[in-house]
Amino acid sequence: MGMEIPDPISIESVGTWSDEVDVVVIGAGMAGVSAALEARASGASVLVLDSGGRLTCTSAMAGGHFYLGGGTEVQQATGWDDSPEAMADYLGLMSPECDPAKISAYAEDGVEHFRWLESLGFEFNRSFYPEKAVVQPGVEGLSFTGNEKCLDVAEVVKPTPRGHKVPVPGDTGGAGLVVGLALDKLDALGVEVRWETGATAMVVDGDQVVGVTWKNYDHTGAIRARSVIVAAGGFVLNRAMLEEHAPDLLAVESNGMALGNTHDDGLGIRMGQSVGGVADYLDKVFVTGPFYPPGEALRGIVVNKLGKRFVNEDSYHSRTSAFVFEQPDREGYLILDSATMVQPSYRFQPLVDGWDTIEEMEQGLGIPAGALAETMAAYDEAAARGEDPEFHKAPEYLVPLDQGPWGAYDLTPGKCFYAGFSCGGLRVTVDGQLLRADGSVVRGVYAAGACASNIAVDGKGYASGIQLGEASYFGRRAGRRATAEVAQR
Repeated sequence: MGMEIPDPISIESVGTWSDEVDVVVIGAGMAGVSAALEARASGASVLVLDSGGRLTCTSAMAGGHFYLGGGTEVQQATGWDDSPEAMADYLGLMSPECDPAKISAYAEDGVEHFRWLESLGFEFNRSFYPEKAVVQPGVEGLSFTGNEKCLDVAEVVKPTPRGHKVPVPGDTGGAGLVVGLALDKLDALGVEVRWETGATAMVVDGDQVVGVTWKNYDHTGAIRARSVIVAAGGFVLNRAMLEEHAPDLLAVESNGMALGNTHDDGLGIRMGQSVGGVADYLDKVFVTGPFYPPGEALRGIVVNKLGKRFVNEDSYHSRTSAFVFEQPDREGYLILDSATMVQPSYRFQPLVDGWDTIEEMEQGLGIPAGALAETMAAYDEAAARGEDPEFHKAPEYLVPLDQGPWGAYDLTPGKCFYAGFSCGGLRVTVDGQLLRADGSVVRGVYAAGACASNIAVDGKGYASGIQLGEASYFGRRAGRRATAEVAQR
């Protein structure tokens, strides 16, 4: 794996075609299966290629949150009012770099997309999980999975939960259920998914994409297609691309993991670039080392090596982590006193030590003398009033940290366990059409999922469920548009 962009193949150099279809989809993850289902439902003949095996996609590793809103049946059943406008306002606040048209479409179609997901053969549980969690431990269907309740956000947009979890207990497996149901439906519709078969290059006729070449072990060939949909994942497993674009993800190597599969090598992005497409936000990443649950851990404060706070501690875990990565030497510590001391449930953060005095804690952490004491004195004074004027942490987590002894958990990458994935991808329209730098459309090719840039721009604005939600939603839009283009020819 490297930075090489595969040269497109001229149609004149293709001697024979192994297959001829209306739409070929590259990748059988959440975006790919959604695109294939929609294309087939729109009347197209469809073939799906996947470099791995069934359910080896990154989607299948996820916990199964879909970020959905606008008044879904789960929101209604659990007493939460929502509207497309409110959902769009929140997403726009969290991802100001995102195309407003994409946010608007995603929010407007939230209820319809919720129903489409359930039509695959499962139901979200009509129940609400109120606690602060990375993934609710049971099968509760709805929870807060972003920064909705943070006061600096809640002052602008009314807090509303939109994290819809597939009814599979635990941290993983929910999305695998959905992808599996989609694959079953493709099979029932007569759509072939060709496993362990990777696309290798685009086939072009002038400035138009008309197919792809492929490889399966020692076999190679070319598929002629009226439309190609690239849904081949991100680049978190491509070291050369990480070194060039997203070095923050290399910082988790010594104590962490890439959230991806071996085929998240950026080839889909590079294939899009080979025919004139451009990629956005390749430097943006999602990194996380959550210190909650339990939610009680949020009663502590997070400081850097200078003893200064830099984030409201009740932020979504990837937002807090993103700010840690921006601190001097990427050092961060969660400080708790004897009254608030708890152990993070995932045990990603090592306990540095305990100290009888704040002065001893400053020495133990290498913080300048008096700096942490000043930070804690100001915090404690405001917390006693139920206020946090500096970072606006919610009152439910505000208590003075004045009951010694004190302890600190290390949030520093390399010492704390972090996981992460790439966020950037190919520039596309709201319907997945690949765009050149001048804004023109590359005919015959689309992109969706982790190899496209839609809503999940970076970890600061992320909420659990956005990636699966946008992959399935924009995958469907790409499938419909690709089929419509076929019909126009």
